[in-house]
Amino acid sequence: MKKVLEENIRLLEKQKSWLDISYEECKAIGVKKEYSIDEFGKFETLCSRFSRSIDFLIRKFLRTLDAYEFETQGTLIDVVNRADKRGLFEDIKDIHIMKDIRNTIVHEYIEDELVEVFDELMIYVPKLLQVMSNTLQYADEKT
Repeated sequence: MKKVLEENIRLLEKQKSWLDISYEECKAIGVKKEYSIDEFGKFETLCSRFSRSIDFLIRKFLRTLDAYEFETQGTLIDVVNRADKRGLFEDIKDIHIMKDIRNTIVHEYIEDELVEVFDELMIYVPKLLQVMSNTLQYADEKT
């Protein structure tokens, strides 16, 4: 189980790095009403990386951490609640908002509607990056 956790640490570090790169590119562009094709592509990439990061963190990494610490497997709500008890989140409400943003991104097929998510994304990506850092620090201390 330790090897699985160590591999997931490596993968989460990589995911965090890519998310941070995309965030910095979009921060330089800024939130606006209209985007060039290149700018929109960068935000679309950020959306994708944000969604994959949330999914990997909650569905894979935190479940692995639970198994490593011999926690009873349960629902995703149980996984998130245990992560909150470990002090990985500043505010558990932020995780729920991030999941809602992820769901919006995944289900938006029209460009104009996706643009409406960009402002929220720019607020919550730094929070997700912090949760990822907290999680990595916690996991490093356990291995």
